[in-house]
Amino acid sequence: MSVLSSILANSTRPPQPFILLQSSAAQSSLPVLNSFISKAKGTVVLACFLYSPKIFIKQEGVQQQIDLVDCREYVLEYHDEADDWKDNVFKSLQKLDSSSPLTVVIDSIETLLSNASNSVCSVYAFLSEILGTVQSHKGHSRLIIHGVGSSPLTSLLSQPSFSSTMVHIISHPPVLLTHLSRSYSLPPPPLTPPERFWSVFSPIADREHEGESLVFGSDGEGDGGDEIILELVVRGTGEGRRRAVERDLEGWKAESGLIGPCELKFLQSLGNVWTRKGTLDEATPDPTKNVSFNLKLTPEQQQSRAQVPLPYVHDGAPNLNTVGIGIPEGSILYDPDSADDVDDDDPDEDLDI
Repeated sequence: MSVLSSILANSTRPPQPFILLQSSAAQSSLPVLNSFISKAKGTVVLACFLYSPKIFIKQEGVQQQIDLVDCREYVLEYHDEADDWKDNVFKSLQKLDSSSPLTVVIDSIETLLSNASNSVCSVYAFLSEILGTVQSHKGHSRLIIHGVGSSPLTSLLSQPSFSSTMVHIISHPPVLLTHLSRSYSLPPPPLTPPERFWSVFSPIADREHEGESLVFGSDGEGDGGDEIILELVVRGTGEGRRRAVERDLEGWKAESGLIGPCELKFLQSLGNVWTRKGTLDEATPDPTKNVSFNLKLTPEQQQSRAQVPLPYVHDGAPNLNTVGIGIPEGSILYDPDSADDVDDDDPDEDLDI
């Protein structure tokens, strides 16, 4: 089972009470968020600030109770109560039984921040209180926050001070990996060592305009359709006090009835990445091919070459590495050249000193 599959099934140990989903203009995380909502246990409190609730609530096959808090009509300049959206969320939480599992979904933090007059401290305190309420519920309860793009809140929410355990899921278009493979010769692991791959991937992925250019630019290749590249940053999977941080890439596809995570090699949009790697390995030129002479030796030729005595100057001299001989280790044996002026006499004997 992949890491994301275990997270969706809520079977990780220890459980992950905080999930941070990050979309971009080039790639949305809504399919992943929908999967989290459909697999949630117990009651789901869905606070919509950006997208319509119809995107998340599917009438067919609903197995959990969904308490909707629609905050899309809230406009700061024309609303009487400044904190009315907060009160609506807290009212939905207060009437729930703490003995049952709870999943709180907030979409999205950028709109939520604008509703709070861009007060980062106010929204951070609000989300901290929501997380505390979620953790007070028994069972596998979660706070799932969805955001579009990077915001001042994203870096704060990903810190251990907000939650010691966290799953940060960042969606990327598949063309980003195609671009790395084609322009930098860096296919994803295991074809490239992880240390080398992440050192190039992370800076490029952080520049959102590059991903948008690869998808929507004049030379853009478009999105991957129903296929997504998911960057997973999981913190808190270690035992005891050890808080390990794991980083991995997984695929997401929705076709032929299969909706969920998968390995990157099963994504059709990345087919050229794997074939290109194999083609490059096979197309490596052989420098000894198509030359006018033979650079290889037969076994008989190699044996004859090994029997040729080398013209060592001190052939037959004692082995300098042998202990107990007259010549100490580190001695320099020098044969003078015919042009050398070797004279044992004092060269300065004619000087009157």
